[in-house]
Amino acid sequence: MRASARERLLAAANELFYAEGVNSVGIDQVIKQAGVAKASLYNTFGSKEELVKAYLQSRHARTTERLNAAVDRHTDPVERLLAVFDAQGETFAQPDFRGCAFISASAEAPAGGLVERAADDYRHDVRALLVRLAREAGAPDPATLAHQLHLLYDGAGINAWMDHDPAAAGAASAAAAALLDSQIQ
Repeated sequence: MRASARERLLAAANELFYAEGVNSVGIDQVIKQAGVAKASLYNTFGSKEELVKAYLQSRHARTTERLNAAVDRHTDPVERLLAVFDAQGETFAQPDFRGCAFISASAEAPAGGLVERAADDYRHDVRALLVRLAREAGAPDPATLAHQLHLLYDGAGINAWMDHDPAAAGAASAAAAALLDSQIQ
């Protein structure tokens, strides 16, 4: 059964936007790769910005699912928190890894628009996950620990991309473990 126009547009957008950048890819490229008419794109999404938002929302959902699955493989609260970095490491090792889609799209987008809001929603959910896991691990100040861990998470992603170093997740995990040891009795 053939995928819907929406599914084909999102698949094409995901591949093209992630590999080449949101601003570098024109609507005509997405339409051609998706094998749909221009009217399908505008009837489905209304604008390129809406398509970019939908692309980011789909990546958000997949990333959240991947992080939660990694966390759920563990019962120990500290291991659950460190599993976030393990999940990152799996992503960094993929041959098509090109950094954080949210950072890339945000860097190209105007402030205050749909793209920025989609990136903010993603970051909020990652931070909320880290706060929850820090609380479960017994951190006396889960919000502060989560902020520190989020810095490690972001830094690992940038390092893995810029330095072509999938081991960045392991280094971030070791730093996270040291933070946890210092804050959790």
